[in-house]
Amino acid sequence: MSMRLNKFLSSCGVASRRKCEEIILAGRVTVNGKVTENLATVVDEKSDKVMVDSIQVKLPTEFIYLKMNKPKGYACTANDERGRKTIFDLLENKDVRLFNVGRLDYDTEGLILLTNDGDFANLVTHPKYHFEKEYIVTAEGQVKEGDLAVLRKGVVIDGVRMPTAKVKLLSFDGKWSKVSVVIDEGQNHQVRKMFEAIGKDIKLLKRVRIDGVHLGGLYRGKTKPMTAIEIEYFKKGF
Repeated sequence: MSMRLNKFLSSCGVASRRKCEEIILAGRVTVNGKVTENLATVVDEKSDKVMVDSIQVKLPTEFIYLKMNKPKGYACTANDERGRKTIFDLLENKDVRLFNVGRLDYDTEGLILLTNDGDFANLVTHPKYHFEKEYIVTAEGQVKEGDLAVLRKGVVIDGVRMPTAKVKLLSFDGKWSKVSVVIDEGQNHQVRKMFEAIGKDIKLLKRVRIDGVHLGGLYRGKTKPMTAIEIEYFKKGF
């Protein structure tokens, strides 16, 4: 079967399709021994030999879908240029090539998905589907109703209004407020920027849900297979 090179690499579990385009443009891919930086390159899985960083890649014989409770202090990348610990250091089976579906900031913890199915990753991360992501924010001080209203409407940063959000105060213990924030547009550091705009320092930021998939009671640093229902939710829900 023939397919475009970025789709082939993604289907091999190298990275998401968009990240694979970056890898191709960086000159890290060879097809039959020749470096190619052409995104329009088409390869045949049976007759072409494709290598990334001098390692041959092949289509997987089975797809794997995991959810992980990412701890703080781990980068969402296979190779961190700053030498930091990555989420892949936490995997017990390091023989299978997986990549993360989307990402969480270094200091953010919670739910992240791992797979070797490029089409699945592309579906979950594609902006047109607006899959909801829920975060629990532990912020210093009391987050008042006026603050919540500002967050719901969308804070203005550098003259640009951030996307609206579903926001609900869960508790206030006299020192820390816990707030549920649900967004369906993934801008960089969006939740942190929202709370910075209302003058609140975040102690802990944790993602607990990606649309119909919940973190549940998964321990920090651990993974578990996604259920068939969770996988099909994304594949058939839209």
